[in-house]
Amino acid sequence: MPLNDKPNTMVAGSGLGIGGSTLLRRLLALALLILPANMPAMAGGQLEITVVDRETGEPIACRMHLKNSRGRPQKPRRVPFWDDHFAFDGKIALQLPVGDYTFEMERGPEYLTRTGHFRIENFADDVKQVDLGRFVDMSEHGWWSGDLDVRRPLQEIELLMEADDLHVAQVATWSNGENPWRDKPLPEELPVLFDEDRYYHPMAGRHARAGTELLLFNLPEPPPWAGHSTSNDPAGEYPASIQYALEARRHEGAWVDSSRPYWWDLPMLVAAGQIDSIQVAHANLCRETAIDSEGDGKPRDRKLYPAPHGNARWSQDVYFKLLECGLRIPPTAGSGSGAAPNPIGYNRVYVHVDSEFTYDRWFENLRGGRVMVTNGPLLRPAVNGQLPGYVFRGDAGEKLEFEIGLTLSTREPISYLEIVKNGRVARSIRFADYAASGRLPGIEFEQSGWFLLRVVTDQPKTHRFAMTGPYYVEIGGRRRISKQAVQFFLDWIYQRARQIQLPDPAKHREVLDYHRRARDFWQALAAQANAE
Repeated sequence: MPLNDKPNTMVAGSGLGIGGSTLLRRLLALALLILPANMPAMAGGQLEITVVDRETGEPIACRMHLKNSRGRPQKPRRVPFWDDHFAFDGKIALQLPVGDYTFEMERGPEYLTRTGHFRIENFADDVKQVDLGRFVDMSEHGWWSGDLDVRRPLQEIELLMEADDLHVAQVATWSNGENPWRDKPLPEELPVLFDEDRYYHPMAGRHARAGTELLLFNLPEPPPWAGHSTSNDPAGEYPASIQYALEARRHEGAWVDSSRPYWWDLPMLVAAGQIDSIQVAHANLCRETAIDSEGDGKPRDRKLYPAPHGNARWSQDVYFKLLECGLRIPPTAGSGSGAAPNPIGYNRVYVHVDSEFTYDRWFENLRGGRVMVTNGPLLRPAVNGQLPGYVFRGDAGEKLEFEIGLTLSTREPISYLEIVKNGRVARSIRFADYAASGRLPGIEFEQSGWFLLRVVTDQPKTHRFAMTGPYYVEIGGRRRISKQAVQFFLDWIYQRARQIQLPDPAKHREVLDYHRRARDFWQALAAQANAE
């Protein structure tokens, strides 16, 4: 059973050296039993695999993608399986038909991927050990991973989180369309803690309707409307989506996350202060492909945003326009595993916690913007010694200069690193140049604004990237507010309002009133604009 690690490149931060290695391939021979000529044929054999951590030698849970010679995923019994992969707790007996098989083993983005192939003959019965090597430990540096959109069965969650080395998961068990808790006892403790430093919250839920999906976190129980249809009108416009967010706000600590940046109601909800975070790395970004559709959301210009990266780039640009309006909403990530074909934690948000890691501190620092979102590369930024979310301040007329430190760890090739300033790529740095120097260029501000770091892998089928949360710059005590960005959302509000057609005049006025208030918000913001 030949095995190999996918190579990784690890680049140290500003002023430090670089290091990396290509791991030698190791060959594990598959022992086959030879059938006597007079013995009847048997359809297959067995291979028992034990997976251990390379450093400790201890068994570890992992995820496996196993395919036959026709490329069809194999589904072993009695393990959690989804789409094209399964998870197991460190040991599994694969009972398979005769044939050739290929596989990939992973344990989240902090471990090297193991790939290999083997052949099963009749009566094969072998035992093999495979090790997985960790090439970076983000939690040692204070960065803790989370997935804010998990839709897998609750009884599988602990194994799935261990198999992908995930520390926080929001498990959406209910929605406005279903409520499985109606006749079941609620969990006694929320969130659920296991394995010393892994948390999941089983009371996360979804409010979904045409053009909008909100993810609601940290509730003690499903709200009264869980399990009921969105509304009694065919368009799903009544009651307004904001009312569901307001209902959630009745509970202390409630959190409202927009599962896409381009949902039609986003400008209205943002104007009302009802959005705590926005998924920039969302369920449209999949491991093997990209879902090339905005669904019922605001569609992109496909000439400006062509496939396969168009949906992801549109999502990021909408988020950047919110930042351009002077708004400070942290970016997040969710795999959508259980609906999208992704493994749990494929899209994840890392939050920096500089003291003891707890669930509450994780959310507190998420709100503060000390985040990095990714579905591949791993970034640990430090700008003038500060983490994302920090606000640098200067006096009017003062020029601020920043030295950008970055530690980048990746399993896949990267061509460019980008410094995004005020919604545009200010600097694009060839990875080879960065690797040679170990440094990124600095950045200057003479007026208020914001900036962040982004890298995109050379993956042709999907958009695999990493992005820090934004840093903010205030000069003269004012935030940057772009007139063009505000107008973008003001136009969006008018376009959305024209879509609302309710036969009941009272209901029509009630829903439109929220959008009128949003119009007033964006118009007032336009009057404060200090940048084009």
